[in-house]
Amino acid sequence: MTTALTTPTTTQDDLARVQREHGGPLFSFLLRLCDGDRQRAEDLVQETYVRAWQHPEALDAKYGSVRPWLFTVGRRLAIDARRARLARPAEVGDAVLENARVCADHADRSTAALDVRDAVATLSPDHRAVLMEVYFKGASVAEAARALGIPAGTVKSRAYYALRALRRVLPGYAPDLR
Repeated sequence: MTTALTTPTTTQDDLARVQREHGGPLFSFLLRLCDGDRQRAEDLVQETYVRAWQHPEALDAKYGSVRPWLFTVGRRLAIDARRARLARPAEVGDAVLENARVCADHADRSTAALDVRDAVATLSPDHRAVLMEVYFKGASVAEAARALGIPAGTVKSRAYYALRALRRVLPGYAPDLR
């Protein structure tokens, strides 16, 4: 005597019944797990029902209520989704990308540094000394005057004329030196 192997099948009616009976509580549960993100909770509910369709034995009446199984599957899906999100870098909106500074590559920065070095070398030693103190070492006018042993007004004047000379030599590099 041969026995036919039968596997339980899930019909649309079975899933519709499960959704009517357990959909609201399942959605509320997953919404709490998703910190109020309705779209994510809806996606998890849908994926939970896909798993129920793939595992019709879970809907079998002999196990009693299907709600604990649904909640367990939904909770595991929520945990997996959270772990996946944490494993990826955060997504950014278009506004962040539009405001991001564009950095030149290393070769461009090196070339620019060489150009500036060559331009500074064309300055007189007095102008170069003032620029070194004020712009490259970050000293105030008073600190530069003390370090160089000259009056503060002379520091200001030499800095002005040194920057003006650099603008002539480096027109594309020094827009903020005005």
